[in-house]
Amino acid sequence: MSGRGGDVGNGQSDDDHELRVTKIRNGTVIDHVSGGLALTVLGVLGIDGSAGEVVSVGMNVPSDRLGRKDVLKIEKRELTQNEVDVLSLIAPEATINIVREYEVAGKHRVDRPEEVSGVLSCPNPDCITAGNEPVASTFDVLDEGVRCVYCETILGTDQADLIDHVDIG
Repeated sequence: MSGRGGDVGNGQSDDDHELRVTKIRNGTVIDHVSGGLALTVLGVLGIDGSAGEVVSVGMNVPSDRLGRKDVLKIEKRELTQNEVDVLSLIAPEATINIVREYEVAGKHRVDRPEEVSGVLSCPNPDCITAGNEPVASTFDVLDEGVRCVYCETILGTDQADLIDHVDIG
């Protein structure tokens, strides 16, 4: 990543051609997503193209840190804290760049919070959060996954399992 507009050009392809992705004026660049997860990240963020979002996706781009990575550029959108929290669970190596007027206005790695609230649904049908009670689901973030603070059900680190329970809409 260079310091301008989230321009990606950090690696050489096998045939020594520079990888180029267009700069964005305003929005978010999500970098260092494990290779092959870009479409999953878009799905978790609720981006399917139906709202006319302009999104650029680089998949399986060479990366010194990850071997291969995915990069997403989402124009005219900055992620909410809930979205960043979910991203930290499914793409813990990700970095987020906020771009304003073609310049990187902020760059940070995602941090796994100690607790997430209102972003995952508990799979336990007997949990208080699964009923009609006005209780937001809350999970403690553990090394082995996340644990519901109400019923202690654990969702493991399996990304598919976590993704099936994302509820940030």
